[in-house]
Amino acid sequence: MKIPRRSFLKQVSALSAAPFILPSHVWAADTKPNDLITIGFIGTGKQGRYLMEAFLQHKRCRVVAVCDVDTTRREDTRQRAADYYAKKSDGGAECPSYNDFREIIARKDIDAVCIATPDHWHAIPTLAALASGKDVYCEKPLTHNIHEAVSVIKAVKEHGRVLQTGSMQRSMAEFRVACELVRNGAIGEISRVECSFGPPGVPCDLPEEGMEPGLDWEMWCGPGPMRPYSSVLSPRGIHDHFPDWRNYKEYGGGMVCDWGAHHVDIAQWGLGMDESGPDAVTPPEDPNAKNGAVLHYGDKITLIHTDGYGAHFFGSEGEVKVNRGRFEFWREGKKIAGFTNREDGGSLGAAISFVEKEWLKDAKVKLYESGDHIRDFLDCVEARKRPVTNEEVGGRSAICCHLFNQAYYNHSAIKWLPKEMAFAPGSGDPKWLTRDYRSPWSV
Repeated sequence: MKIPRRSFLKQVSALSAAPFILPSHVWAADTKPNDLITIGFIGTGKQGRYLMEAFLQHKRCRVVAVCDVDTTRREDTRQRAADYYAKKSDGGAECPSYNDFREIIARKDIDAVCIATPDHWHAIPTLAALASGKDVYCEKPLTHNIHEAVSVIKAVKEHGRVLQTGSMQRSMAEFRVACELVRNGAIGEISRVECSFGPPGVPCDLPEEGMEPGLDWEMWCGPGPMRPYSSVLSPRGIHDHFPDWRNYKEYGGGMVCDWGAHHVDIAQWGLGMDESGPDAVTPPEDPNAKNGAVLHYGDKITLIHTDGYGAHFFGSEGEVKVNRGRFEFWREGKKIAGFTNREDGGSLGAAISFVEKEWLKDAKVKLYESGDHIRDFLDCVEARKRPVTNEEVGGRSAICCHLFNQAYYNHSAIKWLPKEMAFAPGSGDPKWLTRDYRSPWSV
C-alpha cells in the first residue's frame, strides 16, 4: 500500500518536461494513474441503489458496471447510472450490466467493487475482488459466518487492499462522541453494555411460488441451499423495502446479524475491542427466548442482547445511551446532555457540541472521525489507508453477532479465543464456524 493516486499524478506531471523515466516507487504503485476511481456494483436492490446514488455524488469516482441476478433491477440501475452521466458535461459513459459478478471481477479497468447482496453472498465476491487487486465496500454484516469473517480479514492483509464495511453508524457523530465518553472514563468503569436489535435467524420454510422470467434463481441461491422460489426472499423487479431473506439463517442471520451488526459494532468501539472481542458467550436460560444471550469480556464486562436503546453503556459513575439521532449522557443520576426528540427542545448537534467542548476537549482518547462513510472509503482508496470500518472492525463485529446466534441456535455456552478467532479447546463445534457450501461455491 504505497502511493496515493493523486500523488502519482502530480509526480507524472512534474516529470512531463523531462525524459519520461518514472522512478521505481511510482512503477510499484498499487493504483493505476487514473484520476477517477472506477467502481462496479454487485447487488442492486434497495440498499444497492441507495449506495450507487451516494457514490454518484462523488466526482472522483465513476460507476462503470452493475451486476444483479434480477434483470429488471439490473437494467434499472444501469440506466440510472447512464442517465446520471448523460446529464454531465462530459457526456454519458458506458455502464455494462452483468448477471454474474465474476464478469466484474475479471475487468482490469475496475478499481473497486461495492457489494450489497444478501449476506450469504458477501464473502465470495469480496474474496474474489481482493484476490484480483480490487478494493471493496461491502455491506454489513461483513460475512454470513465466522469462517468467512476470518478469511476476509486475512485476505485483505494478504492482498494489501482497502475494505470498508457498511456499518455507517461509525460515520455518525452521536456514536463517535458516545464512544469517546466511554473510552475516556466519563461514566467510570464499565460493567455492561445492553444492545437492542431483534431476534436470531430461523430456518427457511417458505412455501413455493411461481416465478416470472428474468431472475436467475440458481445464482440467487448460490452457495446457500437450493430451495423453491419465494418472493419473500427475492421480490421481483423494483421494490422499495428490505427483503426478508435476512430473517432466515440459510441466507442471513436474523436481526442479530442485521441490526446487531450496527449496535454490537458500537459496543465493540466503546469497549476498545476493535482488534479483539469477547472470550465467551452464554445463551438465555429459556431455550426458546429470542433475546437474553450474553457476550463476556473477561470477568468484569458483559454485552447483553435485550430490548432497549440501541447501545446503552453502564458505568460506575453514569450511563451513555445512543441510537440514530438520539443520545444521552448521565452522571450520578443526573442528565448532563442529550437529545431524544424535537418535542423536548434542543438539538442533537447542540448536545454533541456541548459534550465535546465540556467533556472531551482534552480527551486522551480520540476516535477515528469520519463524517461521510463513502467519502471515507474513497479517501482511503486514494491514500491507501484503513477506513473507519476496516476489515478488522467489520469482521470482528460480525463474529460477535455470529457468536450470539450460535448461542441461540445450539443453546450452548461457548468459550472463545478472540486473538486466534477460534473456539477454545473443548468448546463449540467446528461446524458452527461455517456452513455447507453448495457446489461449485466454497470459502
